Amino acid sequence: MLRFIIKRLLTMIPLLVGISFLCFLILRLSPGDFVQSLYSGDQFSDEIRKQVTHEFGLDKPWPVQYLLWLGNAARLNFGISLSTRQPVAGMLWERMGNTLILSLCSMVLAWGMAIPLGIMSAVKRNSIIDRLCSLMAFTGISVPAFFLALLAMLFAQKTGWFPIGGMHSNDYEDLDSRHRILDMIHHLVLPTLVLGFAGCAGIMRQMRGSLLDTLRDNYVIAARARGLSETKTVVKHAVRNAINPLITLFGFSLAGLLSGAALVENVMTWPGLGRLILESVQSKDIYMVMGAFTMGATMLMLGNLLSDILLAVSDPRIRMGK
Repeated sequence: MLRFIIKRLLTMIPLLVGISFLCFLILRLSPGDFVQSLYSGDQFSDEIRKQVTHEFGLDKPWPVQYLLWLGNAARLNFGISLSTRQPVAGMLWERMGNTLILSLCSMVLAWGMAIPLGIMSAVKRNSIIDRLCSLMAFTGISVPAFFLALLAMLFAQKTGWFPIGGMHSNDYEDLDSRHRILDMIHHLVLPTLVLGFAGCAGIMRQMRGSLLDTLRDNYVIAARARGLSETKTVVKHAVRNAINPLITLFGFSLAGLLSGAALVENVMTWPGLGRLILESVQSKDIYMVMGAFTMGATMLMLGNLLSDILLAVSDPRIRMGK
């Protein structure tokens, strides 16, 4: 297992280099730049534009710019943000923490709902419960996450039960520790429900299909023939094997939540990594975009690695040492 983890971590290095290179190349090929968008008026002379361009190293050839950035990134130095003049790494750690809070809460909600509902839907096949779960799943798959976020914002505005966007209240700094936590949870409810509902739909359908296939296997039929109750047969034998394919999907579900979180963050003004990426792309803040995309790709790769480890732990037949 340790050998497998080390091998996967080493494999991530060239992948991250390739992702960062493609990101940098796309940004360089896109029209305009940060200096042009910042000093677009006639009141700024060419000397000022050249001075700012030289200050941020944007006057060098693009291969040199990328290699300089890559060398600094290897030391966890992602440069200085062109827009805020603050270190990119510090802003990324703050925003990434907010995105992780939202994504992890949404993942707990999605998996906590999807597994029981998927099992219930498979066991009660073609019943009213199965049809209601299927309707819920198809709704979650069909409706985009940003549209659900807009509906959630409208619900918050009409009822006043939840805050309309943001992560904290205006008086957050004046609250004590207990009320700060409660205030953040209050702001976290609607974004978590939106992302959790969207992620729950696909997992529920996967669980239902996998369990239906498992219930037809010979060992399940033999367990029933030995006189085991239906509950023990399903929980002890069928579910344990049916859940293995879903563990493989863990990394992909994390990727889906992160991509969905980017849209939800912008709609619901959650100060996360996705919103930071959009703002940086709009302002052509190349160093912030590079750092944010690299950080996001790292999170996705670590999520896939975690899913492989969980699969090996849940199924002793799998050996990852080779």
